[in-house]
Amino acid sequence: MARSSTNKHPVGKAAGRRRGAGEAAAASGTVTLGMVAAAAGVSPSTVSRILNGTAVVSEDKRTAVDDAIARLGFVPNPVARGLAGGRTLSIGVVTQAIDSPFYGGALRGIEEQLGRAGYSPLFVSGHWNATEEARCIDTLRSRRVDGIIVLTGRLSDAALADCARHLPVVVTGRKLTAPGLYALHFDNFEGGRLATHHLLSQGHRQIAFISGEPRHPDAKERLRGYRAALEAAGLPFDPALVMPGNYTEDSGRMAVERLLDSRVAFTAAFAANDQMAYGAALALHRRHLHVPGDISLVGFDDLQSSVYTIPPLSTVHHPVFELGQQAAIAMLQLLAGETPTAQLPAPRFIVRESTRALS
Repeated sequence: MARSSTNKHPVGKAAGRRRGAGEAAAASGTVTLGMVAAAAGVSPSTVSRILNGTAVVSEDKRTAVDDAIARLGFVPNPVARGLAGGRTLSIGVVTQAIDSPFYGGALRGIEEQLGRAGYSPLFVSGHWNATEEARCIDTLRSRRVDGIIVLTGRLSDAALADCARHLPVVVTGRKLTAPGLYALHFDNFEGGRLATHHLLSQGHRQIAFISGEPRHPDAKERLRGYRAALEAAGLPFDPALVMPGNYTEDSGRMAVERLLDSRVAFTAAFAANDQMAYGAALALHRRHLHVPGDISLVGFDDLQSSVYTIPPLSTVHHPVFELGQQAAIAMLQLLAGETPTAQLPAPRFIVRESTRALS
């Protein structure tokens, strides 16, 4: 009986010895994966698989590893983990302007979603220049990223498809199919139609349109939605009511100034993004025109700041944070060898105080 009692808890005693050894080693320097394994009483390969999320082990072993990590203060090395699996656990992200209030939301969504899966994003800006975007992709590939997310941009479909031959690619704002590539599309046509239909439903018939950069696919679709709504209402398209912009606040201001200087009559204006709508509102204010008393105004994107403008801006909701999240989800699905299922919700129009019905 005494012999049996002496050997009743051999695992606990061994674990205690390992714990003491591990903690002593931790106190003397950097904690290694082998030290965690010794403290938990498992093999280093088991610790590695648990960290990578690929281990099928008992709950007791998983708990022992988690406890050892917490007790020793072990910080996993993502680079070493990635290299062991042939990956760097980093994703390249080509945006157009890091300081953009629109793309900022998308980047936040990407960062949050990738972080949950243990990946880190590397952000670079293409500045709406195909040559610069190509350079960005070359830079990211030289950093051995595991995949690349491209937010809209001007790279040709052929260039994106060629990039996808070497590593997974997710691109937004395109309708494109190619091996290793997934395109995440938002219905900009329907968004443009909804915005114009809202103004038409309020009795407006002379509706100015401030367009985006004509080479952008989304800008073309928003203009097409504007024209489709006019046609459905039996109204002719008037080119004099369309002014070009480039998606910046100042381009919206200049577009409205040109409209007013041209003496073309309009009772409402649809700016192809919220930033241009902000500039349009400033131009109207400086010409002593009131929104919506004199001119109704709508935007596109539903930026966070649009609810705080005076008056709050009516606009098309473009789920930019979700855009970033879904782009990251699609990339993770490609990396897992799965067919991406990520999608964006349909556009919807948000009614606020910048529009009014004509009396």
